[in-house]
Amino acid sequence: MPPFLTRRRTAAAVVGVALLVPLAACGKDDDGKSDPGGAEASATKLTVLAAASLTDVFQQAGAAYEKEHPGTRVTFSFAGSQELAAQVRQGAPADALVTADTKTMDGLRADTGAATVIARNRLVIAVGKGNPKKVGALADLADTKLKVVLAAPEVPVGRYSQKVLDAQKITVRPVSQEPNVRAVLTKVELGEADAGIVYRTDTAASGKVAAVEIPDAQNAVARYPAATLKSARNADAANAFVRWLSGPEAQKILQDAGFQKP
Repeated sequence: MPPFLTRRRTAAAVVGVALLVPLAACGKDDDGKSDPGGAEASATKLTVLAAASLTDVFQQAGAAYEKEHPGTRVTFSFAGSQELAAQVRQGAPADALVTADTKTMDGLRADTGAATVIARNRLVIAVGKGNPKKVGALADLADTKLKVVLAAPEVPVGRYSQKVLDAQKITVRPVSQEPNVRAVLTKVELGEADAGIVYRTDTAASGKVAAVEIPDAQNAVARYPAATLKSARNADAANAFVRWLSGPEAQKILQDAGFQKP
């Protein structure tokens, strides 16, 4: 190929690339107008650390909050409350915290603002669908032929579980102790355990297990406090979200999911 043709093709390629670069850097919105960076770039991003038992209901609550506050995007990180506390102490980037017990929240007073209880919950015994092992009460969990799984004692639901078992003088030898309530539930759902103590709302959300009720006189009440973290990047947005959790819309979502009034 003659040298002058090679030079022309090279120049044309360079011009083509130069024309494409500004088009790639500048997006269009639905109206065809320039939208550099898009709406996401200007949105307030809120990160909430939340107890594992809130996984399903908070996904719904987060969507409702974003609809009501279109300039805010809420991201949740779910884990056992003791894991969340460790994350806060290690300086994890987050704006608000919701635990499944007041004890864990009280231990973080140096890291949080004032806490508000937004909901309550109670324990049930999760069993396989149809209750094949015929579990009828807490006392049945002492049967050594039964594969029982509990949350670890440092987990709120594990602590509540041990409290109710001790009160009834029932000794249970679990086949495993799990890091959060959802792990307990999963063991029962998969048939790896015959029974496990979880929150009432967990069995309601599952659809794969049955719940054996524990009488109120033998039960424990879990309280869920919410607070803004002092290290919050978006303190105003975090305060607004925490206040919203006590409002009528959030309370309806929580109670429809089986949580009790605070």
